[in-house]
Parts: sequence; C-alpha cells; structure tokens
Amino acid sequence: MLHVYNSLNNQKEPFQPLEDGKVKMYVCGMTVYDFCHLGHARAMVVFDMVARYLRYRDYYVKYVRNITDIDDKIIKRANENGEDFLALTRRFTEAMYEDADALGVLRPDAEPKATESIPLIIDMIQRLIDKGAAYQASNGDVYSRVDQFSSYGKLSGKNIEDLRAGERIAVDDVKESPYDFVLWKMAKPDEPQWDSPWGSGRPGWHIECSAMAFDELGESFDIHGGGLDLQFPHHENEIAMSETVTDKPFAKYWMHNGHVRVDQEKMSKSLGNFFTIRDILKKYKAEEVRFFLLTSGYRSPLNYTEENLQQAKQSLLKLYTALRNADATKMPEQSEYKDRFVAAMDDDFNTPAAIAVLHELAVEVNKAKESAAENLGELAATLVELGNVLGLLEHDVNEYFQGDADESEDGLAVADIDALVAQRNQARADKNWGEADRIRDELKDQGIVIEDGAGGTSWRRE
Repeated sequence: MLHVYNSLNNQKEPFQPLEDGKVKMYVCGMTVYDFCHLGHARAMVVFDMVARYLRYRDYYVKYVRNITDIDDKIIKRANENGEDFLALTRRFTEAMYEDADALGVLRPDAEPKATESIPLIIDMIQRLIDKGAAYQASNGDVYSRVDQFSSYGKLSGKNIEDLRAGERIAVDDVKESPYDFVLWKMAKPDEPQWDSPWGSGRPGWHIECSAMAFDELGESFDIHGGGLDLQFPHHENEIAMSETVTDKPFAKYWMHNGHVRVDQEKMSKSLGNFFTIRDILKKYKAEEVRFFLLTSGYRSPLNYTEENLQQAKQSLLKLYTALRNADATKMPEQSEYKDRFVAAMDDDFNTPAAIAVLHELAVEVNKAKESAAENLGELAATLVELGNVLGLLEHDVNEYFQGDADESEDGLAVADIDALVAQRNQARADKNWGEADRIRDELKDQGIVIEDGAGGTSWRRE
C-alpha cells in the first residue's frame, strides 16, 4: 500500500484517507507579484505528480491550490509600478498559468483567491476572537493569541518557551507576545481595503489559507502540502488557528518538498543565482525541466546545475528514442514493470526509482524493436502509460524530436528538413558521399542531428 512521509510525525505512514477512496488535498500556491522561479516550479510539479499518482491508484482527488493576490509584497510592487494591484496580480496569474501549462502541470480542481475569500476570512477571525484566541491591539490590527493553542510547534518542533527566550518585546510593541501574528491589518492610506467589524483593512497571510481550505475541503482533510520553507511559521500558524476554531485535526498528512539549490548554494536574488521558469525554458524544453525536477526525491534538496539539466535532457531523450518507430497501442492488463513502478511510487512517491523502471523498460523496448518481438507494442504502451503518470512522454514522438510540422524552428521547417534528408539519402544511394556529407553538415549547422540506423534515416533537433 501507499506510504507517505508525514512531516507532522517525521516518519513514513500508511496512507489511509479520512474517507475511503477519496483524497482532499490543499497546497499553498503562488503569491502573484512576479514571474515564477524554479522553486515554484518544483512545488507545482511535485504536487501535480502526487495528484496524478493518487488518481492512477483510483482515488477520487479534489486538489485545491490557492492564489495569494493581496499582501505586502504585492502592494509594494504595484506602487513601484504605478499600477492597480489587481492589474498586477491578473498579469502574473496569467504568467503563472503559462509556465505551469508548459511544464505539464494540470490545473487544480479549485483555485481560490484571497481577495475573493474576504467574508470567509472575517468569519474565521471572529470565531477566534469569540474563543479568546485573538484580540484587537491598540493600533487596530487583530492578532492571534498563540499561547492559547497548547500544541503550538507540533509540526515544526519549535517550542513557545524557546521562541519567547529568543525574542525581545519592544516597549512600544502592540502585541501581547512576540510570536502572536497578525490576522487583520488596518488600512493605510491608498492601500486596498475591505470593511470588517474591526475597521477597514485587509487580511494577514496566514489566515487566508486556513479560511480557503475550510471552504473548499471542510474542517479536516487529508493532505496539506507546500515548500519546506512554509513549514514554519506559515503552516504552524495555520494549524494553530484552524484547530483552535474546530477542536479537530486540520490536515492528517503534511507534505513538504525540499529546497532548490544552485551549484550547492541556496537560490536567491542576492547571490545572483536566481532563475525564473522562463529563463530556463529559453534553453531547455519544458518536459526536460519537468523530468529534471522529478529526478530527485521530492523531500530532498534539488541541485540545479547545467550538467544536471543536460543529464536530464539526455535521459528523457533515451525514453523518447525507445518509442520511436514503436507502435504503443497494445496495452497489457498487468506487467512486471507496472508492479515495480507502483512499488516505487508507493514508497512515498519515489520518483527516482520510478524513473529507473522507465529506463529499464526502454531497454526492453529497444531489444524488442531489434528482434521484431511480438510484445513490442505492449512494452511501448506500458512505457507511455507509466511515463504519463509522472506527466512525461505525453508528446507525439515525432513532434518531440522534430517540432511542429507547421512551424519553422531554427530557420528550417519540417518539410524543408525532410526534403534535405531525402536528397542526402539519394546521394548515399548514388554513392555520392561528398554530397551526402555536405547535406549532413548543412543540417548540423542548422541544429539538426541526422541518425542513420537499421530502420533507415531519422532526424531530430538538438
């Protein structure tokens, strides 16, 4: 059966959803004020993979991923640009969709926005106040009262007493305790604002996710996911608020994907090693980037280097090469490779082990092609099916190698390349080796690789 590493208990546990056959999953989404970077890409791809695999295992999945479209960073960026914050967030939400679509990330089943959830947020804040777990400070802001939640720190392992010892409360601090966090911020001049019982203002970040998760999935659900950097304080605060309100467990399983590092250093703008998805897609195909993001276990740090991207590119190329000239239409009900793939994925979504199964299967496909084995179609179809579970091998094979036939790429359209390859084949048939080499070199200069094999001549773009 499927086992999942639960950050709440720091161990792998058998996966048993609250309701048989159904999985409710909430993942913290983007704050839409800039283009998505590689860290965002990893989170999107990881939890897309999780949703895909759960569905492959015949679970009904409701996958919710929120959009944070109001916070300090958004307001600051909109002011710097001299534009309305909604125009800013709409623009970068569309950019996020473009990047996610390119990476093969399926749209979540629900994608609530903070600005469209204000009544839900206000209601939850009021419930916390009614329980004595929140208060309005002298500056008008509303804060949580963290020490009312006795289990605070159970996700991150942090202790309130340790936090208290590590903080100093300034004389003019309006908070009762340094670790209390804001739920509702009073409006400043020219800032976005909404009416509330405590005055016009806007929500704090932490309360947004709790309110939206409640609305979409109920007071208790199965999986809460996000990047490791969100474990504290964001997810810890979500637990404190949500479980204070309901006296019920908020999420049963907590999943956190690891950080992205660049040449073994943490990716950051200050170090100049910060890459947006769009930066990377200028050099690599989107599926190559997705493949790279799945080559490491989702909880492990992922090291971004040109060498690692090139290795991913070559590994994916081997899978598509195996499928070339193989009719992947005859699907077996079961196979050794399916069993091993499922065993790998059942071990906390072990994508490196699952990809290793794909490569072993590709070797068998190549052997079957060489021997014209009867099971070639079954092997190729199994490779496609299992690749699709990871969001891989979803492209037409010829299109992957050659691009869209109707579009010119690198200066040569598909029809032009096919014509040159035909001329080269004729030159070889006429034993005009000089002309054949000239055409090969001309194509090479245009980024076209010619591959001669037992099955004839094929070509691909570099």
